[in-house]
Amino acid sequence: MPKTLSILSNSLRLTLQELKVNKMRTALSLTGVAFGIFCIIGVLATVNSLEQNIQNDVKGLGSNTIYIDKWDYSGGPDKPMWKLRSRPVMKYEEQNLVKERSQLTGDITFLMQTGASLSHGNDLLPSCIVYGINEAQMNIQPITFEAGRYFSSSEFNNGTNICIIGFVNAEEFFGTAERALGKQVEIKGKKATVVGVIKKEGKNFIGWDYDNCIMLPYRFCKQIFDEENANPILIVKGKPNVSSDALMQELRGIMRQVRKLSPTQEDNFSLNSVEAFSKSISGFFSTLNVIGAFIGGISLVVGLFGIANIMFVTVKERTSVIGLKKAIGAKKSHILFEFLMEAAIMCILGGAIGLFFVWILTLVLSGPLHFPVFISIPLLFATLIICIVVGILAGIIPAAQAAKMDPVVAIRS
Repeated sequence: MPKTLSILSNSLRLTLQELKVNKMRTALSLTGVAFGIFCIIGVLATVNSLEQNIQNDVKGLGSNTIYIDKWDYSGGPDKPMWKLRSRPVMKYEEQNLVKERSQLTGDITFLMQTGASLSHGNDLLPSCIVYGINEAQMNIQPITFEAGRYFSSSEFNNGTNICIIGFVNAEEFFGTAERALGKQVEIKGKKATVVGVIKKEGKNFIGWDYDNCIMLPYRFCKQIFDEENANPILIVKGKPNVSSDALMQELRGIMRQVRKLSPTQEDNFSLNSVEAFSKSISGFFSTLNVIGAFIGGISLVVGLFGIANIMFVTVKERTSVIGLKKAIGAKKSHILFEFLMEAAIMCILGGAIGLFFVWILTLVLSGPLHFPVFISIPLLFATLIICIVVGILAGIIPAAQAAKMDPVVAIRS
């Protein structure tokens, strides 16, 4: 172990000397490695950050949750648009019929979702997302409040003219979330008193736009909007330890019973699993990572040849020193290890420069992309491993040549 540390220390010292003595040559080689690491880690960091942001949005749709809708969220060539459009929409009554028959359902809710203008006095928001919700909505998709509260059971049952609004809407109308409580907003001629403001969530790629929404109790929402034209859906959350596949199989049979479909008739509804959606997103981004890494890897090859070139020159310049070391007892393995470590250290230095520029890239992209771009801990370890592997590949042939040198011939040279 002390011998290894001595060789490592000596390799680091010689590498730093090489950097000082041959600044231009070394800088060009390190630039190749730095650019390669920048390409690979930059792409992976951006793609991984985007995936995590989208997966977080998907989690907001509910865990172990199935969406029953006329529309198939995944699409597919076997389901043309005209067939989906001709399907009947979900009915409020189907909520109770499904719950009565299901053994695996924990909670189920009926949701209306549409758009309308929202006003307060002379202020107008022309496009606001409207959700008509039931009491179980909170159990399936928990809501975090900046101020105020959720609807009570009696308010749901009576269809009280109250509402919950998004954080952005509260700021637009009232300045702060707290000031919004108790105020009235108007939607399609109906006034509703604000009882809650949802905590700000930021840009959302998938799922609910809570920042710009208004939530109404279902019975009140039904007074304002036509249920059939408000994209109604059923959201089902399975009981603990119930798999999504088992829940989907049961729900398919129940929905066919509820809709009175014969064995020869095809389903006139779609079961959309959040878990399956999440897996398909992971698969897509895995492919994207491979493509990005391959493109970045091509850039890294340039850096590899640059480091190899330096190592060949270094071996040639130190031929007499190598011969002297072997003459006083240095083994082939020591010479080999020394030059491999020197190549690896150079690659690590280049990788550190590349990581620095990736860090700058994350700061630049985080603003316009509306989500944090970051370098994860696994990517840091991946950078270190890549640099070491590239260093070994770049230095293996020059190091092997140095290790095989005849000490007498090397000293005379």
